[in-house]
Amino acid sequence: MPERFNAYRIHQRGDGVDARFEQLTLDDLSPGEVVIRVAYSSINYKDALAATGAGRILRRYPLVGGIDLAGTVEQSADQAFRAGAAVLVTGCGLSETRDGGYAQFARVPASAVVAMPPGLDALSAMALGTAGFAAGRAVMRMEINGQTPAMGPVVVTGATGGVGSLAIDMLAAKGYEVVALTGKPESEQYLRALGASQLLPRTAVTPGKQPLESARWGGAIDNCGGDTLAWLLRGTRDAGNVASIGLASDGELHTTVMPFILRGVSLLGVNSSAATREVRDAVWRRLSSDLKPRHLDRIVTRNIEFNELPAAFESYLTSVVVGRTVVRIGPTAA
Repeated sequence: MPERFNAYRIHQRGDGVDARFEQLTLDDLSPGEVVIRVAYSSINYKDALAATGAGRILRRYPLVGGIDLAGTVEQSADQAFRAGAAVLVTGCGLSETRDGGYAQFARVPASAVVAMPPGLDALSAMALGTAGFAAGRAVMRMEINGQTPAMGPVVVTGATGGVGSLAIDMLAAKGYEVVALTGKPESEQYLRALGASQLLPRTAVTPGKQPLESARWGGAIDNCGGDTLAWLLRGTRDAGNVASIGLASDGELHTTVMPFILRGVSLLGVNSSAATREVRDAVWRRLSSDLKPRHLDRIVTRNIEFNELPAAFESYLTSVVVGRTVVRIGPTAA
């Protein structure tokens, strides 16, 4: 590997951040047993918050950004990963407590590394990334808790985002009737192509005056939190599951116990960052097989080069992004 390589590093500057390309050496990176030559990364909402300082994501500075990466092992002190092996890493403290995937080389703990499962490569793995992991984990938790298509339609909120888009595709392929809740009615064709059978506007979410509403939904995957999550709980049918993934609208939840004790509704939390190795391996096996989205090419709406990265974050903060963005890093990227 070269002595120096390119990385997009985030520094603290007063109350904000200063993110920029820098030349680093391996010794500049967080410690770890496995060095990976990064081929691709991706952009998640969390990445945009970290790189712009719009959210307090990093717990120490400076750090290389990027919560996802995929590539090949360059060198390893762990016998489980040999040089040349295809691997991926998502979450596990990347761009939070340790250097992330926006660099031509990454050094990570062996416990964070996932062997590339058959059916995926670096590009398709990053088309999924943390968003795909979260969506897949949500579907799996719902299945374990008894969710079936016969229980009725499943609502997916934040439907045009990465998690929402991938969740719609996965659920539809499993035979679920999927209802897409979105503030982007202009994306109807996109959402229906992924498998949504119905679209609901954000205005469908109304403050609750009663602890329960008409039971309309078999379950839900929620990226919003707040009033949206409370509304979903009030309208979910007996024994339905609501998976909570994000807080795009609000981190608070104001509800009653009525959906839980009168309808047996389950609220399932989905942590995509700190999952155990066993869970991560299991989810990626499913993502490379029966949960692999059928429309990844459609969901990846932007493929950008490493040097285009800084200009790509703002659109996430203004909520105009649809689908997923994949970033080609590569050892020779500018």
